[in-house]
Amino acid sequence: MTMKPTELQKYNALKIVNKMKKAATPGRFGGTADVVPDRREQRRLDQAAGLIPFAVKLNRDLVAQVNVLAQERKVPVNDVVAELLQAALKK
Repeated sequence: MTMKPTELQKYNALKIVNKMKKAATPGRFGGTADVVPDRREQRRLDQAAGLIPFAVKLNRDLVAQVNVLAQERKVPVNDVVAELLQAALKK
């Protein structure tokens, strides 16, 4: 099967657009200080740290309280939830 030149150009353009969508937003003046690892790399980093995903369904009010606590302490929600679970399990 041969492609027409226009089809080939469309295909190449789609590849470029997809690469642009997946690329991280450059930091200020092109700095790489705020580069976010992709999902696969983040999963590898989490596994190396001994973290596993743990999904639960919670009441909206409880989640709001946890979010407020995390914002007050200026720490990630994961850290607050881990701390609260550890404290509850010690009792």
